[in-house]
Amino acid sequence: MTFDSPGSAESGAEPTPEETPSPAPAPQPEPDEPISVRRGMFGVSGTGDTSGYGGLVETVTIPSSTPSPYGGWFDAFVGTVRAALTQRAIPFNVAIAKVVVFRDEITLHVRRGHLLDVAQALRDEQALRFELCLGVNGVHYPDDTGRELHAIYHLLSITHRRRVRLEVTAPDNDARLPSLFSVYPTVDWHERETYDFFGIVFDGHPSLTRIMMPDDWRGHPQRKDYPLGGIPVEYKGARIPPPDERRTYS
Repeated sequence: MTFDSPGSAESGAEPTPEETPSPAPAPQPEPDEPISVRRGMFGVSGTGDTSGYGGLVETVTIPSSTPSPYGGWFDAFVGTVRAALTQRAIPFNVAIAKVVVFRDEITLHVRRGHLLDVAQALRDEQALRFELCLGVNGVHYPDDTGRELHAIYHLLSITHRRRVRLEVTAPDNDARLPSLFSVYPTVDWHERETYDFFGIVFDGHPSLTRIMMPDDWRGHPQRKDYPLGGIPVEYKGARIPPPDERRTYS
């Protein structure tokens, strides 16, 4: 009787499978950046609760950068933007402060000095072709030091049926942004409205005048530091009472 050696092929012993390396963990997004705490519905202080929501306390945050991969068509899109800016001798990280993906929507946070460059690349690059700017709106974050005023542009690619947002910031003490009128003429009235309500001056706009408020109106009504009430209304003697004269719920 003969016996096969343990290492022989005839022994029927199965070779030990090589261990499969575990996949690298997906990059985790950074936590959102808190900038203030809002109390009540409108964040008013010193006049009593006139909203009925005085017990509401909410942390106001700014979204952090989303790590890649972003998913869907976003990765190819960001890669194309990077290549288009490189062709224009503009490093991607110099022009783009961060990329944010939230609820299947993508926003490029653009540094204001490169807003025109990014907009032209998005419009002219054949693989991008964002031909239409649907509008611009402002946001005022008084506690976001150094970037209190935000302008958000909504772009549409009719060719590729895609939408992206551009967001750019300016400080309160230098509330100026380059106008996109030369790239997207449709922003004409939208930039005028944002100037009217938020006080953002769009350099290069052909006729930056108020569009909703009278020309001699003082202040910009959608800023958070604009007074709530106490402003006379020039119709039939009506007047909006200041907050401390309204009904209080607390």
